[in-house]
Amino acid sequence: MLYPSIDKILNIIDSKYSLVHVIATRSKQMQETHHYQMEEKDYYNKKELGRALEEVENGLIKIHKKEK
Repeated sequence: MLYPSIDKILNIIDSKYSLVHVIATRSKQMQETHHYQMEEKDYYNKKELGRALEEVENGLIKIHKKEK
């Protein structure tokens, strides 16, 4: 089971598309740069995808919406 729950994250990010885009981008950044916003021991997940979700849940990644 994925931690944190997707339902919990969708309360923070209103769109599933936005969530997928942000998490994919951030996990790719982690794989390439090995830069994490928290100490590695503080993450529950071992893989970058889960760690990116944790960063969103902890408010370390924010989405700015473009105005039309």
